Amino acid sequence: MYDTVLKPNVVQPQSLQHFRADAFPSIHPVHWLHSHFAVGGWSPLQRLSGMLTAHMTRIAPRNGFTWHPHRGLEIYTWILQGTLHHEDTTGGEGDIGAGEFQRMFSGDWIEHQELNLTDDPVRVIQIWFAADIKHRGLPPHYQQLREDELPAARDANAATYQLIGNGSPMERHIVAGRLTATHVDPGGATPLDPPRTGEDLFVYVTDGAGRMSSNGDAATLGQYDVILARPDAPATRLAAAPGECLHFLNFYLPRFLP
Repeated sequence: MYDTVLKPNVVQPQSLQHFRADAFPSIHPVHWLHSHFAVGGWSPLQRLSGMLTAHMTRIAPRNGFTWHPHRGLEIYTWILQGTLHHEDTTGGEGDIGAGEFQRMFSGDWIEHQELNLTDDPVRVIQIWFAADIKHRGLPPHYQQLREDELPAARDANAATYQLIGNGSPMERHIVAGRLTATHVDPGGATPLDPPRTGEDLFVYVTDGAGRMSSNGDAATLGQYDVILARPDAPATRLAAAPGECLHFLNFYLPRFLP
């Protein structure tokens, strides 16, 4: 199993923890790029099991990442806003739009570019996993799914999409991990689905605002906030603010919390 790296005194031995977005670094290294690192990079959450990074990247119009290499990674890209153009050395090329989900397996070596060729901003969540060593030698390739190709379930106030695992057609070459995306209707609320035995949960709020309530306590939620939970966490509800949706990703990973 891959190691977990947590900066001392940031994550406490508690079953449920909430962190505001500003507890994690936002960077603006060049004029066309803004990123918020919840995991990896400059974040105090350096690594969660086999997940090396989970970060938001905003790319200004007519800019992007030109050709660069990767190896030994499974990279997932979830589009929040706009259209991202992808091209790689396997011959894969195309656009990824809002609500679409892409997986790129780098194998032993791949080069690709990620470009915003439009006149509007692009905003994505990118997730890097260390690929399972048993897939060493497998050729690099990629897969892309539309939102309507992802298994979805709906309760009274929210829709949850299965991105990785739980019947999703998205292939995976990682040791373990599940990922869901939940969209809560304006003013609605939905229970937080707890992790299973042997898992911990990392929640990344990608859009909107609302509140988290548990055991009579409540906290305001904002864009890029983070929640961490163990299987013994108390029942928790996430509610969207009136007139505003709340969107979040749930990463169910091998145990990483103290």
